[in-house]
Amino acid sequence: MWATVASCARECLAVTRGPDNRIFLPMSDARLTSLVVDSSLPHRTIAVRARRGKNPGLFWLGGFKSDMKGTKAEALDRWAEKEGRACVRFDYSGHGESGGVFTDGTIGRWLEESLAIYIRFAQGPQVLIGSSMGGWLALLLVHALSQRDGAAPVVGMVLIAPAVDFTEELMWKQFPDATRHEVEQKGLWMRPSAYGEEPYPITRALIEDGRKHLLLGGLIETGCPVHILQGVEDPDVPWRHAVELVSRFSRDDVVLTLIKDGDHRLSRQEDIERLFAAVKEF
Repeated sequence: MWATVASCARECLAVTRGPDNRIFLPMSDARLTSLVVDSSLPHRTIAVRARRGKNPGLFWLGGFKSDMKGTKAEALDRWAEKEGRACVRFDYSGHGESGGVFTDGTIGRWLEESLAIYIRFAQGPQVLIGSSMGGWLALLLVHALSQRDGAAPVVGMVLIAPAVDFTEELMWKQFPDATRHEVEQKGLWMRPSAYGEEPYPITRALIEDGRKHLLLGGLIETGCPVHILQGVEDPDVPWRHAVELVSRFSRDDVVLTLIKDGDHRLSRQEDIERLFAAVKEF
C-alpha cells in the first residue's frame, strides 16, 4: 500500500474522494493536511497543502533543507490562487511540518514520498516545478511516473537552479579527503550553512543512496518541455552545471535562462516574476 490519508494534528481538512479514489479539496482552500507514506520503514507523515483549480496544475518540489513555506513556494501558491490554478506543495520527511528525522532522509526516500503525494493529490495535467534538489527529484519523478498507468500526465517542467546529482558532483567530488574520511568512518559530517547559523548533517546514507539515482551519466527524456532558470552568481549550483544538464536532454524542448546577477535562491521579486512567466508558458 502506497500511503494512507491522515488527519493533521494542527489543522483538520475535510476531503472527499472521487470514484477513482483521488482526493478532492475545496476550490480555494490550501489548508494543511497530511499523508502517511507506509510503503517502506519507517512510516512518515508528510505535510501537504493542496488547492483545487484549473489545469494544468502546479506541483512544487522544494530543495534540500527547504520547506513549503519558503518564499518561492508561497509566492507560487498565491499566484495559483489568483489565477485559479490547482497547486500542490508538501514537505519531505525531516523537513518543515512533516514527520521523520532529517538524517534518515535520502534521495530515494524523498522520491518515494514525492511519488506518493503526486499519485494521491495531482489531478489532471501537471507542471512540475523543482527548486535545487527539487529539480533532481522532478526529473526522477517524471521517469517514475512514465512507468505507472493512470497517473496524471506531466505537461511541462520548470527547474530552478536544478541540483541534479548534487550528492556526487557538488558534494562528494568536491569534499577534501578529511571530510570524505569523516563521512565514511562516522557516517556523518556537519556541513556549515550559508543560509543559517546551524550546520546541517551530510550522511553516508545520503551519499551512497544518491549514487543509485544519478542522471548526468546518460541521456534524459521527460516527454515534455523544460524551462531551466539558473543564476550565474549561484555559489551552490554553478551555471555550468545547468549547461551540462541541458546537454543530457535527448529529445525534449529545453530552454535555459541564465540570470546574470542571480544567486542560488532566485527569490527576489524579479526572480519570482521570471518563475511566473515560465509557468505561464504551459
